[in-house]
Amino acid sequence: MNELPEKSILVDVNPFRTRAVLLENGQPVELYLERRDKRRIVGNIYKGRVQNVLPGMFASFVNINEEKNAFLYAGDIKPDAEMLGGEQFEGKLTPSMICDIIRVGQDIMVQIVKDPIGTKGARATTQISLPGHMLVFMPNYEFIGISKRITDDDERKRLKSIASEVLPKGSGVIIRTAAEAIEEEVLKKELLSLIAEWKHIELLYRSAPSPSLIHEEHSLIFRIVRDVFTPNVHKLIVNDKTQYELLKRIIEPGKTERLELYDEPEDMFTRYGVEEAIDEALSRRVTLKSGAYIVIDRTEALTCIDVNTGKYVGLYSLDKTIVETNKEAAVEIARQLRLRDIGGIIIIDFIDMKDPADRDAVIRTLNQALRRDSTKTVVVGMTGLGLVEVTRKKVGDSISSWLQQPCPYCGGTGLVLSEETVALRLRRDLLDRLSSDDGRTSYEITAHPNVMKLISEFGEDEYKAHPELKKISIRHRADPSLHISEYHIKNI
Repeated sequence: MNELPEKSILVDVNPFRTRAVLLENGQPVELYLERRDKRRIVGNIYKGRVQNVLPGMFASFVNINEEKNAFLYAGDIKPDAEMLGGEQFEGKLTPSMICDIIRVGQDIMVQIVKDPIGTKGARATTQISLPGHMLVFMPNYEFIGISKRITDDDERKRLKSIASEVLPKGSGVIIRTAAEAIEEEVLKKELLSLIAEWKHIELLYRSAPSPSLIHEEHSLIFRIVRDVFTPNVHKLIVNDKTQYELLKRIIEPGKTERLELYDEPEDMFTRYGVEEAIDEALSRRVTLKSGAYIVIDRTEALTCIDVNTGKYVGLYSLDKTIVETNKEAAVEIARQLRLRDIGGIIIIDFIDMKDPADRDAVIRTLNQALRRDSTKTVVVGMTGLGLVEVTRKKVGDSISSWLQQPCPYCGGTGLVLSEETVALRLRRDLLDRLSSDDGRTSYEITAHPNVMKLISEFGEDEYKAHPELKKISIRHRADPSLHISEYHIKNI
């Protein structure tokens, strides 16, 4: 678990969407999607207009010229002199002072930190950040942060000293892992570039109408190079000649030897087993190599993951079998969280373990597997019922939201009416028609064959319960093209 995996990136470009996948030791662990008809707006900067302020929620809604207004929590607002109308506040501004910070109709610069999800609009902040490959520049937040993965004290001091020399007063920077051991001039060049980009955004904000987009986040191809194509990724393979040439131009000269063009007739994702992994990531059940399996169910509030031994019977004892199954499941669960991009609250129901040392060993395995996740993930601990609580930062929709849509029949529940229930509903509607259609003597009922079979089986019992049915003519018609819950009653 502590060994560094061999990483590679595959980029699939097709007329419908661009897809990129990060492989670790040949296994897909992270999937990125960009559809032509569905823009991702995280990272975009807008000149917005405050639509309304809700003191009871410590929040406001900002018109950003998108389909839905953006949600802006008071804690995500960093007031400046212009926002405060030149006033000075003593002490610390608190969320309850939202009405003192902003007002309806006010123009405000916001950046999107979470895409719209379901019925919720995007989440915004006024604490702007401009990401680069090695640095993240924060123009209005005085702070120098360094990646925890850079552990050498001398290197941390060196990086902090370089940033301090260049940073404008009142601004800050986060130094990413990719900056480790990079030459001083290279780091300064990127930071100065980000500072110049910020000055350009400020100019646009002053001249742009409100509301409007003033800075759009880069496309998926650029983001992959910036955020994912780190020094420990040994290969980036793309299957499109145009994008290959683009990548050659935007990738630093020393990294282009790791770039490859895939021009084989076989589909690239199929060849590397990615399509199979995506299909698996869309299903509830994931089978482990041992024969055990996990079941993943998502709800509005949280994601539940259940671990089962399945066909795995072990080699030694029951306790040993359970611990080994739970450890294997912990590693796979960490991979599935990344691959499916599941965020929010996650509850894991491991198989019950009596020995506290066994529980600790499984939690340790889960924590080690999650260290490879670039998204902030925290294992809260085990509840009194033996359930493990995990939280993972939620930025946008999961891949199921991109690749699937709610079932038009079940509405996303996974359940439909039984044949008996449909037959009873049809019976009720028919009896209602008989009582309201005076003088009608002929009807045709059409339903799914399974429903019609039930109606035919209990026909004699119906005539005994409702003798009036014998006075009318009812034609039965089975239609296999109808959904199980669909039926029609027609006068003839």
